[in-house]
Amino acid sequence: MHSFIPPQRFFPYLTWTDIQAMPNKQDVVLVQPVGAIEQHGPHLPLIVDAAIGAAVLGKALEKLDASIPAYALPTLYYGKSHEHWHFPGTIALSAQTLLTTLIEIAESLYRAGFRKLVLMNSHGGQPQVMEIAARDLHVKYEDFLVFPLFTWRVPHAVNELLSLKEQQLGIHAGDAETSLMLSILPEQVKMQAAIAEYPELPEDSLLSIEGKLPFAWTTRDLSRSGVLGDPTIATKEKGDRILESVSDGWVKAITDIYKFRQPQAWHNRDSTL
Repeated sequence: MHSFIPPQRFFPYLTWTDIQAMPNKQDVVLVQPVGAIEQHGPHLPLIVDAAIGAAVLGKALEKLDASIPAYALPTLYYGKSHEHWHFPGTIALSAQTLLTTLIEIAESLYRAGFRKLVLMNSHGGQPQVMEIAARDLHVKYEDFLVFPLFTWRVPHAVNELLSLKEQQLGIHAGDAETSLMLSILPEQVKMQAAIAEYPELPEDSLLSIEGKLPFAWTTRDLSRSGVLGDPTIATKEKGDRILESVSDGWVKAITDIYKFRQPQAWHNRDSTL
């Protein structure tokens, strides 16, 4: 049941009495991996985002200092994947359903005495939902510290392994994701079916599919195969290095969250203002 997660770090393996007796629950770091079940081209399975999140978190928790109390919650496999829903197999939750699910999970943990929750999102189509959930929870519960983080945004050296074009346009089922899947679930990768496909975008335009000035799109607008990148150059060796690098970044992130104290400038505000 724990998959890539070390069993001693898997929250559902605890008993209610374990949780009741847990010391300093306000500093325990709980991590909710959030993925998606969506198409990843003809060569990768639907589970890519959920699998990557669980594998990176599991590797990070293996490396984490044993003195830091941190646990993984069960992966939330379904996400907001409407940009891919023209491709068979994609399962999509509405933004409201996903938001409600995250908030109700979080409130259950808050009632149990926990005060630090990481929303570890591995799907590029839903970071805004994580951010809304985190902000709304903190507004409602001032002592609840919620961190809406994207799996790939911790410090890492992945770009050293990728071409410039892949760094810019390889955002889905390309070299990085395929290499990582070759490392963690190689038997589920069909490299003989891998094809490269990049979106055709206007040159010298401020607009982009991601970035500061994006436009709305669905995957079929940009790709016939569902691939945005070049998976044909992926290797297990690159995947092993990506897993090590990204999980190292997560060790640092979890450690920082464990030490984190919420700024409270309002406590020190001049009462005359």
